[in-house]
Amino acid sequence: METVPPRVRAYVACIAACASVLLLPLPSARGAGETVALLAVLYAAGERTARRHLAGTFYPVLLAGAFLLPPPAAALVAVPGALLSPGAGRVTPLRRVWRGAQLVVALWAAARVHGALGGRAAVTAADFPAVLVPAGAAVLAFCLVLATLDAAVLALAQHTPLRRTWRTVFPSFPAPVAVHGLAGLMTAVLWSSRHGPVAALLVLLPMYVSGWVFAQAHRERTAHQETIRALVQAVDLKDGYTRGHSERVGRASVMIARELGLDAQRVEVLRFAGVLHDVGKLGVPTRLLRKDGPLTPEERRVIELHPEYGHEIVRGISFLGEARSAILHHHERLDGRGYPYGLAGPQIPEPARVVAVADAFDAMTSTRSYRRARPVSAALEELRRCAGAQFDPRMVDALVRALGRHGWHPAVTSDEPHPPRPRTPAAGTAPPPTTPAGPEPAGPLTGPAGPDAMPGPGGGR
Repeated sequence: METVPPRVRAYVACIAACASVLLLPLPSARGAGETVALLAVLYAAGERTARRHLAGTFYPVLLAGAFLLPPPAAALVAVPGALLSPGAGRVTPLRRVWRGAQLVVALWAAARVHGALGGRAAVTAADFPAVLVPAGAAVLAFCLVLATLDAAVLALAQHTPLRRTWRTVFPSFPAPVAVHGLAGLMTAVLWSSRHGPVAALLVLLPMYVSGWVFAQAHRERTAHQETIRALVQAVDLKDGYTRGHSERVGRASVMIARELGLDAQRVEVLRFAGVLHDVGKLGVPTRLLRKDGPLTPEERRVIELHPEYGHEIVRGISFLGEARSAILHHHERLDGRGYPYGLAGPQIPEPARVVAVADAFDAMTSTRSYRRARPVSAALEELRRCAGAQFDPRMVDALVRALGRHGWHPAVTSDEPHPPRPRTPAAGTAPPPTTPAGPEPAGPLTGPAGPDAMPGPGGGR
């Protein structure tokens, strides 16, 4: 309460006072009073359940009230549920008052628009499609009022222009409220029919079940994101030298996948693969990841175990799917000179070929302590030069097309807080040049073949 600015408190008080006026006169007719009471109980119960299990608001009952009742009575339906329902975290009295007041104003406006367009008579007569236009106008009014009230309180709290906050807030309203509006309209039509309120519940129950299923899927997706974030943070803590590299590789992998026309599920899997491709560094001794100077052949062999370590770490995470194969094989090469298994050509899984190109591209376009970032055009030219030997030409072409269409805008500066100093690159980075070959390091095919050869731009540690 103490953190709420006085101007916001004053604004909430004004809206609450306006809502109190709009509730007058209270519904007195017996039929309207019973409908208000039944809808208010349904909304309060639905809102309490929705807040606990759906992480949202259950609008169909409110909008059914706007389609069935005059404005003051429709607005009254929201009051008990808004004042008594639980919320996420600590819900202060001020927040409850604000929630109730904004719903009262929005429902009053929706019912007023609906009634002015003859909507209540059309609902009573079950006159389709005549009921659709008034209902659509009422839903739009409901969205506009809610968005405007929310935008105003945010503008006051954040010292931002109302127009800017409104443009941010409003797009989140129409689609879900329109779906709830259709359910509310069917509820109102059945409520007014000879079957009565019991039949209306046949609309609300499937709506709630579908909302619960969606909420469960959203929670599962959130848990997936948290799992991945935790793994990436663990890698960054162990080797902060390449901090941000994983997220950028995930972004480039998505660009390639979309250019290839893969479905949304596979695009998501490839994002996971890109973000987690270096998770195996958790199994590599920190002293090797942070070692200054060249690695010995034995140390390099230890470093080259990180794809296998990564595969073991994520083996039991079922939702990663094909991403596991990309984590294991993203250092393989088409010519069979990669690691850990020396796969060649079509033996290399497609997700691994995507991540290999994304990894190499970000390594070349990111500044490291031992060299400056290459321009995007130079990095793409290097990828083209190595296509067919190290990289899949189809993936390289897809990245070139995607970058030509969307560009590449992530930060390319090193995250190290200290001045650069020479060191051996970490996983996913290009090795420093060993000969004075100009300002850029040698290409990815430079050096002898074999397990101890210096890897290309996507190799490194």
